[in-house]
Amino acid sequence: MRKKITSALISVYYKENLEPIIQELKKQNVKIYSTGGTQKFIEKLGVKVIAIEDLTSYPSILGGRVKTLHPKVFGGILARRDVETDKQQLEQYEIPEIDLVIVDLYPFKETLDSGGTEQEIIEKIDIGGISLIRAAAKNFKDVMVVASRHQYNDLLALLKSDKGFITLSQRKTFAKQVFNISSEYDTLIYNYFAQEDLSAFKANYTRSKELRYGENPHQKGTFYGNLTDIFEQLNGKEISYNNLLDIDAAIHLIDEFDETTFVVMKHNNACGLASRNKLTDAWKDALAGDPVSAFGGILACNVKLDLETANEISKLFYEVLIAPDYDKDALEVLTKNKKRIILKRKDAKFPEVQYRTILNGVLFQERDLKTDKHEDINVVTKQKPTKEAIEDLLFANIVVKHSKSNAIVLVKNKQLCASGVGQTSRVDALKQAIQKAENFGFDLHEAVLASDAFFPFADSVEIANKAGVNAVIQPGGSIRDKDSIAYCDANNMSMVFTGTRHFKH
Repeated sequence: MRKKITSALISVYYKENLEPIIQELKKQNVKIYSTGGTQKFIEKLGVKVIAIEDLTSYPSILGGRVKTLHPKVFGGILARRDVETDKQQLEQYEIPEIDLVIVDLYPFKETLDSGGTEQEIIEKIDIGGISLIRAAAKNFKDVMVVASRHQYNDLLALLKSDKGFITLSQRKTFAKQVFNISSEYDTLIYNYFAQEDLSAFKANYTRSKELRYGENPHQKGTFYGNLTDIFEQLNGKEISYNNLLDIDAAIHLIDEFDETTFVVMKHNNACGLASRNKLTDAWKDALAGDPVSAFGGILACNVKLDLETANEISKLFYEVLIAPDYDKDALEVLTKNKKRIILKRKDAKFPEVQYRTILNGVLFQERDLKTDKHEDINVVTKQKPTKEAIEDLLFANIVVKHSKSNAIVLVKNKQLCASGVGQTSRVDALKQAIQKAENFGFDLHEAVLASDAFFPFADSVEIANKAGVNAVIQPGGSIRDKDSIAYCDANNMSMVFTGTRHFKH
């Protein structure tokens, strides 16, 4: 059913882009009610406005905490126009009908994110505003509601398209957005109060991006969140579900390195990675780690990408390239292929927790933010690793932390030689890594090995030693650690424990 808007209540925190709506309402002779700063804003535009205080005969009290909470306001919003008793009560108590509610909410999230004090945060918990938009949404059969400044353009278009008439379908669509906005708002407030209390799971994302499909073409896929907070897409096709998984994995891995580093990701695992003084060298050595798997991979570096490196990268087919910035001439080369996805990162903060749906519920855990450093290393063998070996061990341990379990990583001179990932046994993972390294011509003499979990037997260090590996980093903790240590001591190998397991499933 089409209904014409004849009266409106407007009370907003953000007034940008509000003026065109006010002018259109004036043009259509809509009666406007308002209060506080919004009322003053409307009056400055030369538009007639009725103060809420004049309607209710009560002033704004308690420092502005109570302004619109009154039957003469909510009665006009909630009254059912087709219910005779409601109409009679409106007349009896001199309550005007309100057809349009434009109200946004206090900036609770913004105040929280900016590090506001407890009092500042509490004062940004909206009471009147959220009550008004929920009331209007509940009565969508008769009332149009706009709860966000991001909807102003849509409202203006509707007002102009049909001279102030709004259809039932349109009102219901806007009402739906109210509960989307209010549920996120309440979730933010709950999580602020809950802090470390994990007795309830509350998560809410109001923005979504429909993907071409999910993991496979027969599966639907959607991303909930705002990708533009993370990066700017400078070129390429639409980002896919699988792209996003690899992008996430690549970003979290590359962020572990301070030196100039390049990583090549495939199916959430690094198939190539190297740190060098020069970016082009880092790229070439990362690619050498597995030039076969690199085909169609996701590439990421942690410094501005230059022309020389861009020319080298362009020799390979890849899906996505991620960098903090690009030289202009490098970008000209990279964007010649219009399908290649080129992403420029922004300074973004990532959640420190993870969720995963399983069975009929949700699993929660803290993200693995532990990066083992020099001070975490405990040398457990007679042979101590050299300074260079320690650097490689720590390098390898970062890579194995970001690899699917069971995982073994082989590194030499800060270059990923090979990895064995996602295996059901640690021995299989090691054999896979050795075989790959040999296939691509790596000499594993004086290479190092990282394991995401302890060795239950000495067989793994024995296999590694025979392949040329002379230093091992692992968490330790097996009841048979002494067997692995004894083998290393008998064969002049060094081994260090970190005490931290890095399973990734």
